[in-house]
Amino acid sequence: MAAIVAWGGAFAVVLAGLTAVGATDAQAASGLLALPVGMGVLTVWVALRERIPVTIAWSTPGARCSSPPGPWRAAGPPRSAAPIVLSWAALLRYARRWAIVGALVAAAVVVAVDPSGRDSGIGLLPEPVLTAPAFEPGALVGLALPLFVVTMASQNVTGMTVLATYGYLPRLPAVLAGTGAATVAAAPFGGHALNLAAISAALTAGPAGGRDPARRWVAAVAAGITYIALGLGAGMIAAFAAAAPPLLIEAVAGLALLGALGGALVTAMKSEAHRDAALVTLVVSASGVGPLGVSAPFWGLVAGLALPAAQHRRAA
Repeated sequence: MAAIVAWGGAFAVVLAGLTAVGATDAQAASGLLALPVGMGVLTVWVALRERIPVTIAWSTPGARCSSPPGPWRAAGPPRSAAPIVLSWAALLRYARRWAIVGALVAAAVVVAVDPSGRDSGIGLLPEPVLTAPAFEPGALVGLALPLFVVTMASQNVTGMTVLATYGYLPRLPAVLAGTGAATVAAAPFGGHALNLAAISAALTAGPAGGRDPARRWVAAVAAGITYIALGLGAGMIAAFAAAAPPLLIEAVAGLALLGALGGALVTAMKSEAHRDAALVTLVVSASGVGPLGVSAPFWGLVAGLALPAAQHRRAA
């Protein structure tokens, strides 16, 4: 359940990010293969080594951080999106944990009824597609730096907090070295960032992971194996995305990001002293401005850090 909820609630965001930066169907399938397999292998390795329920995930906000913002029309076709939104809203009321998975099932039904997209030509088993990296200063500053900050702040710190809440303290340097190495290995095949899981960590580390806290690492291993199985089905996912009506995947991705956005806003606005800086960071990052060839998330970080510094200097 932890693996399916984590994967189902975020794969649309990852797929939308890959598509937004121009990935072909084969490259998107490769990315959706590399990330879950990397997550699964690393989860199994860490859980067996540490004997604690550590789970690894992809960076959901990082998937959007590493791709340009979409247009307003990315809300999706109203007729196609209606059953998806209604399914999501109903499950949000009665089974919140399964809301995004339910939206995905509704999207699959919509595509089956009206496959108005195209044939991807990809088999059910995806093939890794190697892409040579391009080291551009603008991308290193405008994408890599914000991606690192977002991944650390919203995923790794949160994941460690969740584990500590249940009494688990993994060796953080070793875990971060593992996620870093796995990210480097997955990157040439379409992966963007691997990190500690947060939401799924609460499932495997909590009571749902087993009555005996000392044996909950078994749940993490099971989640890792499930991740690998889901990754091997990436070809089918890419074919589904190609057959979907235009922008339908973006609609599901938008719903999947609402939870992350809500949690981020609550955390960012909690402190009155930093509220203005948080708002400035959000507005500049969402504006799409890109001076000097550097993307908006970097300038959002710059503006968010500069504002409290200026206010502190004026107060002094």
